[in-house]
Amino acid sequence: MYESYPVINGAESFTYEGSNGVGILLCHGFLGTPQSMKDLGTAFASKGYTVKAPRLAGHGTHGEDLKHCSFSDWFLCLEEAYSELSAQCGRVYVVGQSMGGTLTLDLASRHKAIDGILLINPAMSIPSFSTYNRNDCPMWIEEGRPDIKKNDVEEITYTRTPRFAYRQLLQYMEVVQKRLPAVSCPISCFQSRIDHVVPPANTDFILQRVGSKQKSKVVLEDSYHVASMDNDQETIIDHTHAFIQNHLHYALPKVDL
Repeated sequence: MYESYPVINGAESFTYEGSNGVGILLCHGFLGTPQSMKDLGTAFASKGYTVKAPRLAGHGTHGEDLKHCSFSDWFLCLEEAYSELSAQCGRVYVVGQSMGGTLTLDLASRHKAIDGILLINPAMSIPSFSTYNRNDCPMWIEEGRPDIKKNDVEEITYTRTPRFAYRQLLQYMEVVQKRLPAVSCPISCFQSRIDHVVPPANTDFILQRVGSKQKSKVVLEDSYHVASMDNDQETIIDHTHAFIQNHLHYALPKVDL
């Protein structure tokens, strides 16, 4: 991992210490930062959970840093945070948004001790991004406004992104597609009815292919892609809390071997 620029103020990783022995790992999406998950983290911490949100390599600094980061670097950041959180908490749940959902699926396919995952508009195939694989694609991609329906919300992100980063994302989604059957923990997905970045059909694709027996979906009627910062934020918080509490109530206690 390579970073040569300072972290943007507000884009830092964060951790909240909880009291109930349950950890929630939050993963932001492509070009985002932990800031996009901060409101969720604060809400979960108020309910007693230990919350950790790492900043993925190359994010929250400068677009130049993404020229030196592969999807393996992004995964390593999440895996390291998971290892730290699982050492603190007896049970761990992971919440990932967009590419954070892709990373969460990969993590769950490799770490069977994860108790459950929740995905917010997870990315598995984005046909509109295929143009970035063309040889005539410019080296830098100009970015528009983040896809958020709610007014007066500012997400920390980049205004331009190196083509290399998009190609890493495209490769990674293909890799994780093949790993979906290895995901076996309970899973719940939030799917925005209108998403201008990731086709909503991605969620159904994932739910059809994971090996999990417990699967569910919540449709968000009043949010666009970055739903963690949008009008249905409270729905995400309430459903995630209920999902975890329901699983804790019915799950068998873990036994140290």
